[in-house]
Amino acid sequence: MSRGDHNWNSKFVLLNGLKSDSGKFSSSCKGVHVGKRHMWFHKNVRSIAYIFVLVGFFFLLDSLMVSIFDSINLQHSSTSKNSKGLKDDGKVAHTNKEKPPVKMYGRLLSLASSALTEKEFKPKKSDLWKEPYKQASSWKPCADRRPPNPGKHDKSNGYIMVSANGGLNQQRVAICNAVAVASLLNATLLLPRFLYSNVWKDPSQFGDIYQEEYFISVLKHEVNIVKELPPRLKSIDIEAIGSLITDADIAKEAKPIDYVRKVLPILLRNGVVHFLGYGNRLGFDPLPSKLQRLRCKCNFHALKFAPKIQEAASLLVRRIRKHDSARSMLDKQLLGNYMPNIPSRHHEVARGSYRYLALHLRFEEDMVAYSQCDFGGGESERKELQSYREIHFPLLIERLKSSKPISPEELRKLGRCPLTPEEAALLLSALGFKHGTYIYLAGSQIYGANSRMQAFTSLYPNLVTKETLLTPSELEPFRNFSSQLAALDFIACATADVFAMTDSGSQLSSLVSGFRTYYGNGQAPTLRPNKKRLATILSENSTIRWNDFEDRVRKMIEEGQRVRVRGFGRSIYRQPRSPECMCRT
Repeated sequence: MSRGDHNWNSKFVLLNGLKSDSGKFSSSCKGVHVGKRHMWFHKNVRSIAYIFVLVGFFFLLDSLMVSIFDSINLQHSSTSKNSKGLKDDGKVAHTNKEKPPVKMYGRLLSLASSALTEKEFKPKKSDLWKEPYKQASSWKPCADRRPPNPGKHDKSNGYIMVSANGGLNQQRVAICNAVAVASLLNATLLLPRFLYSNVWKDPSQFGDIYQEEYFISVLKHEVNIVKELPPRLKSIDIEAIGSLITDADIAKEAKPIDYVRKVLPILLRNGVVHFLGYGNRLGFDPLPSKLQRLRCKCNFHALKFAPKIQEAASLLVRRIRKHDSARSMLDKQLLGNYMPNIPSRHHEVARGSYRYLALHLRFEEDMVAYSQCDFGGGESERKELQSYREIHFPLLIERLKSSKPISPEELRKLGRCPLTPEEAALLLSALGFKHGTYIYLAGSQIYGANSRMQAFTSLYPNLVTKETLLTPSELEPFRNFSSQLAALDFIACATADVFAMTDSGSQLSSLVSGFRTYYGNGQAPTLRPNKKRLATILSENSTIRWNDFEDRVRKMIEEGQRVRVRGFGRSIYRQPRSPECMCRT
């Protein structure tokens, strides 16, 4: 409309200009011009009216639409506001339940993230999934070889009863030590029993976790093992006759001579002894080689998991691997016939990119609290851990009162602090494991939950546990049996392509690494960080270059992977490379 007005005004100005310039237009001419214009209006009046009506209609429609949209926007704005308010309320409530993410090494995490992104775009051949030292394959399992003189006598000196405490792995060590002691004292071993613990809350007994008949059969040429005491001994009050032996009677990691002097006379006199709360009560050195070999045979050959555990574990491992593969020696020992076998020539093709790394992350609340370290969670975290110590570790509290305190900084420098999930992620990224690495997490009761795991999953999102891979119905038979659940983790870690631990002192990590050494055929790498060295490297978080960080971490890990013969006093369950346990080819 404005353009139309402009055109009409232009014509009017032009006509006036022509009139003034020529001077030839008379009043008659004006009349003719006015008459023509009048005729034009008369002729087009209907069209003009139609245009005005149409324009008015559009103005009315436009006004109506604007009103409608304004109303909708107002309602949407109100709804969004309310919705946002609900979300914010929910977020506040969620924050009250879950702690905010805790990060101690923000700069290194940023560098790690950039490095992982670069590796995705610049892929290169990696040897992370292989043992770095070829000498590892020169050691072969041979603890099950038949000795020329088994050392088993026709007449037994009596019966040994063992009640083992702790969880799955502590109990396993206790069983093998009991077998060695029974052989030492020429006694008949009653199938070991497990004490119920308020910590583990698991009523499982030997037959719920291991195959009883197989255990007895494998060891029958060296140790007599029975399921029950003879009738004449069942009704005897063991404590009353002085045959109850506790930790106070036998020192931790006692020598064989201690058993001969203290236990054998009681056994000969009463015909039975009961080791209550039995655990690490037999040292590793000096010990006769036949007893060392017997402990190895018990741990690596005689203790096979019960069929229901093998079946569930095979399902778990197959879902982690996402394929069926040729059975390794580890698979055969730990999973029996429940793992389907395929021809080895298809093995490498099937594996493809489905290799997985198993990680045992020891960052449970009890371990974190007991360490007395600081983990960057502030004053609230320190109070929380102190409260936990006062409730669960009263003896520790009393000991701390009478000793000189060690600062959290000093504890970290000494390598006494458990690795956080953040530190574990930095370790893996420094070694070169890619962002998409498939990782099985053993356990899963991480202190701080998501607040601690966020740093890990930001670098490695492909994280799974037995709870995410097995359905509730598949897990139900194990739900209230922590030791049986731990057995599933044990198997998943032992059969992994790579196993990484964060605490070499952990029983599960020790036994799993021993299994991988014994049955791995030099193709089952284990990553074992030196916490003291790692703490020194991480202390340079604010200045160290990423390339330097990578180099130092890799050297640390490679040092821990060196092929060594078991050192004096070292656990034969963790380091089986010794003449009594393995043979060098």
